[in-house]
Amino acid sequence: MPYTMIIALAIHIVSAVIWVGGMFFAYSVLRPSMGTLEQAPDRLRLWRAVFARFFRIVIIEIVLLLGSGYWMIFMEFGGFANAGIHIHIMNLTGFLMMGLFGHLWFAEWSKFRRFVDAEDFPAAGARLNRIRMIVFTNLWLGWITIVVGATGRYWG
Repeated sequence: MPYTMIIALAIHIVSAVIWVGGMFFAYSVLRPSMGTLEQAPDRLRLWRAVFARFFRIVIIEIVLLLGSGYWMIFMEFGGFANAGIHIHIMNLTGFLMMGLFGHLWFAEWSKFRRFVDAEDFPAAGARLNRIRMIVFTNLWLGWITIVVGATGRYWG
């Protein structure tokens, strides 16, 4: 295996782990821990700060995933025709995740940020719930994508 494939695969794996791992942490650890904050406005402000940092990282990871993934498909496999079904499934689930993130970024996050900044906390809370549902869906799609990517070459 050439070093370029190893580097592309490492970038791909680390980028997926950062994105999916970040969603897992936010949903399974940070979200339940927010109950220790007494005031809803404090929780919403903290989510705003967390998302501002995490979503910028996700954008970088998406670029790295696309770049490394398509580099491997076209430079190592010679295109989609030579790629296994698991590569096609990862491509599909990855695009579903990116589409959901795009909606989250341009619609839900944009409105959530404006509502928190304007101290319209009931409206911000409603947007946070929509963000939570998108993150939950993307988390499951991420797990599926990781399992498919890790096991697909052994499917037969």
